[in-house]
Amino acid sequence: MEAQMQRAVSGRWYEDLVPGMVIPHAVTRTISEADNTFFSALTMNPQPLHLDAEFAAASEFGERVVNSLYTLGLLVGLSVYETTLGTTIANLGFEETAFPRPMFHGDTLRAETEVVAARPSASRPGAGIVTFEHRGYNQRAELVARCLRNALMHRRPSPDAATTIAGSAPA
Repeated sequence: MEAQMQRAVSGRWYEDLVPGMVIPHAVTRTISEADNTFFSALTMNPQPLHLDAEFAAASEFGERVVNSLYTLGLLVGLSVYETTLGTTIANLGFEETAFPRPMFHGDTLRAETEVVAARPSASRPGAGIVTFEHRGYNQRAELVARCLRNALMHRRPSPDAATTIAGSAPA
């Protein structure tokens, strides 16, 4: 008996990702002091703007700012359920990453994703390359982060595919 691979899928297949579509993400995240401190420590970033309340109070921000790479990781993470969960092959890279405003402890990040481009993969017939623009907003609807991300995405499996995809119906 041949084993079947089971995987959860809530992301979208390459064929479902049409340039121009905007996907709002339902899950939001309020960033705590512990989140920022742990991420900074985990990545060995001793920047006092992230960790030292007295130092940050004397800065132009007046308080500690959230590590921008944590903001970026959280922004992409918030997008996964509605975009790539179970449907991505690989993250190909980021470009044009920007942080127009800082995040602070207690701020809540909300995300949306726009499909900027999609094309079939020249080297992998079962895949396509999608460019996502992820945008993150704070609780005041101010843009705090944006990036372009290229991902190698699975095409929708055929009904007779050997794998069973939990939670998805064949097209």
